[in-house]
Amino acid sequence: MNRYSTHCGRRQQTGSRREFLATSASGFGGMVLGALLNRDRADAADSRRAENPLAARPPHFEACAKSVILLFMQGGPSHIDTFDPKPELKRLDGQPLPSSFDAAALNLQFMKATDGRLMASPFAFKKCGQSGLEVSEVFPNLGRVADDLAVIRSCYHDSFIHGPALTLMNSGAILLGHPSVGSWVVYGLGCESDELPAYVVMSDGIFRNGSSSYSSGFLPAAYQGTVLRTEGAPLQNLTPPATMSRGDQRALLDHVREWNEAHRQARPGDSRLDARIANYELAFRMQSAAPDLIDLSRESKATLDSYGVGGEPTDKFARMCLLSRRLVERGVRFVQLNCNDWDGHGDCAAQVQGNAARIDRPIAALLGDLKSRGLLESTLVVWTGEFGRTPVMQGNKGRDHSPYGFTSWMAGGGIKGGRVFGSTDELGFRATEDRVHPHDLHATMLSLLGLDHAKLTFLFEGRNRRLTDVGGDNDLAKRLVRG
Repeated sequence: MNRYSTHCGRRQQTGSRREFLATSASGFGGMVLGALLNRDRADAADSRRAENPLAARPPHFEACAKSVILLFMQGGPSHIDTFDPKPELKRLDGQPLPSSFDAAALNLQFMKATDGRLMASPFAFKKCGQSGLEVSEVFPNLGRVADDLAVIRSCYHDSFIHGPALTLMNSGAILLGHPSVGSWVVYGLGCESDELPAYVVMSDGIFRNGSSSYSSGFLPAAYQGTVLRTEGAPLQNLTPPATMSRGDQRALLDHVREWNEAHRQARPGDSRLDARIANYELAFRMQSAAPDLIDLSRESKATLDSYGVGGEPTDKFARMCLLSRRLVERGVRFVQLNCNDWDGHGDCAAQVQGNAARIDRPIAALLGDLKSRGLLESTLVVWTGEFGRTPVMQGNKGRDHSPYGFTSWMAGGGIKGGRVFGSTDELGFRATEDRVHPHDLHATMLSLLGLDHAKLTFLFEGRNRRLTDVGGDNDLAKRLVRG
């Protein structure tokens, strides 16, 4: 007879302490063996990182996705005008914020929540796809792929200023100096391509927070993002001088490597030297792979047209989206596309409409292209900004920053689309149901990649740091994945 019974998920002892210890001895041995094996795996992973920081590494557990395309709408897109319909706001359009609404805790940057009158979206929301997912009319093409979208309407945080909000959404911290989510992903998984960067970043304008959006922070410098330019040559100095043969170039790089390694040995602990050596070698290998990558003329006319390449206003973002597909197709782990500028303080509706016209067709084409090539299941696509906008009017037609409730969406990566997760209140001011903090969003992204956010750590200043700090819940991943 089993001496231990199960009750409410716990095992209860029915024998003596001596009997328990005797029967459990082998279990203790197994625990010790498991700990040693885990330590050996960790040591092996550290050794591989030391030899090649970008070498592909296995995930912590079975992954749904193996790469990420992050579509970041810089400036704060209005959720009320895009993916979060508010019929009650339309009913109360032009009226003051109801006295019953507790606005005392809502800090805004340029106004008080009670200063402006309520302003409904001028755009109609349509039920799209078989799922009936409601999407604003400014996104007719995304509406056609609505069944692939899992819309998260309950994102929130407390940073109502661009700088800290951008840093939080990109790195999980409001302070500068922390690694970006892309850097953490590459640190955890490495890259499947030896000839292209593991982490690539593109923007159709400025990086509002500079390099902090793609910085490796306190992680080794090899994990920072590589910027591809969207005007002119995507990569400078890609072609060696005509007078230099490949053999001569290889010999020169070997000498440079020797000098850099000698320099590094005299300065232990400076990861910038490791990154510089790795970057020289990667640049040499990229001379063969990169020209093929950036040559969009190899795409069919039908593909180019579907993205909107060559037409306005889609051309620039279309090229970015098409390049992102070509990057993940070649094994690049993380691609981030920044879209400027969604900061709708003046005429918010006009800004939403103009920005939507630039990105709607390219993003819908990207999802369709990935799907047709069998890449969407293994590629997690994430759309977000640093915060949303207020349902009360700023000035005559604008909306102020609002981090208290906004929308993100995910597609691919094993996610079941055509669904809505969470909600804001009836006016769209606060996330109310199934609230999702940036730490939860990041934990979800890592989980879908097979990474345990609590175990993906790096020792810095005496503490094991992680992307999700002391927070993060990956329950969202479980609820979004098919099952």
